[in-house]
Amino acid sequence: MTAATTVKAPIPAGTWTIDTVHSAVGFSVKHLMVSKVRGTFDNFSGTITVTEDGTPAVQAEIDVTSINTKNEQRDGHIKSADFFDAEQFPKATFVSTGVRQNGDDYVLDGDFTLKGVTKPVSLELEYNGTSPGMGQGAVAGFDAKTVINRKDFGIDIEMPLEGGGVVVGDKITITLEIEALQA
Repeated sequence: MTAATTVKAPIPAGTWTIDTVHSAVGFSVKHLMVSKVRGTFDNFSGTITVTEDGTPAVQAEIDVTSINTKNEQRDGHIKSADFFDAEQFPKATFVSTGVRQNGDDYVLDGDFTLKGVTKPVSLELEYNGTSPGMGQGAVAGFDAKTVINRKDFGIDIEMPLEGGGVVVGDKITITLEIEALQA
């Protein structure tokens, strides 16, 4: 990872709160070596704070117990100690350490904590613009994506297939579609 630098935020100074009704946190992971399982986290929160000089900071929290892969049995297994150990570690968190320009887009660097393990991650960040909103104040939109290795966060269950390969891949793609409201 490149050293974090900070560019000015494209949104006005103030506190922006993630509007969870109009936002989504999702993921995908290779399944049986041939397809992907996709899922979402239904409960999450976060803020973007922009100082008067334009420096942005992001803090977010995901309730891992709110995982939804559209399969209750699988969701229960993912919440177990084999994967998230959600009873002991019910939250995943992200705290930004810097923002870098990347052409017309950005890279959001930060510390991601999952299952009690904190590692630096970089998210590809696209700023979708700001709208005056619909009477509730200004709204800003962002899309972000990163790929993590589950084993880096202590999710190291091995589920080998009889003919070779594994049931669950190591690389997890995390996608964020965020709408934030200015407070």
